Amino acid sequence: MIARNILSLLALMLLGCGRLTGCQSPKPAAPPRSNVALSTRNNCYSLLHQLLDEQKDVSMLRFIKWEHPDVKNLVKRIATASGDGSKLLEEFAKHDPSIQLDDIRLPPGEAATRKEIASTEQKELLGHTGDKFELALLLTQTEALSYASHLAKVAGENEPQLDRALAPERLSGEMRKLYHEVFELLLLKPSSAGAASKS
Repeated sequence: MIARNILSLLALMLLGCGRLTGCQSPKPAAPPRSNVALSTRNNCYSLLHQLLDEQKDVSMLRFIKWEHPDVKNLVKRIATASGDGSKLLEEFAKHDPSIQLDDIRLPPGEAATRKEIASTEQKELLGHTGDKFELALLLTQTEALSYASHLAKVAGENEPQLDRALAPERLSGEMRKLYHEVFELLLLKPSSAGAASKS
């Protein structure tokens, strides 16, 4: 009986402590960062870095192929933006060991298909001149820029550091803007598009 009274008194004291002085039971610890989110982020950063690292050299084609000034200038801007994006991701990885830029993880079928696409695009670019070359180049850029924009967006959505998440969001927007510029340039070349479709 005495033990029961003591327990009741302790319960009342704890209840009073909570009401009068704001005592609260400790909150459960925040769950650890989602392994799925970090894995998705690293995979996106890796694929994006690989793509941007390739895209930064696209303007080198001007040394072996002739381009109209509007195409040449836009491709140079794409190369510059890609190079800047690649360096940005490298800086992230330099200062945060949890970021891996070699986490490609493509299924074998996807990896083989990408290799085949790259080989086909290379043949098309090197095998054409003039308007057909420009059209082939711009079409490859719409694919690359769209993919880069979406990779950066998903990476930002899975980046746990909010301040750092803004950078891939900005990169996504920049890639999307360049994509629309390429698309607009394609629309200005209807005769080239018609010629290419007949070839």
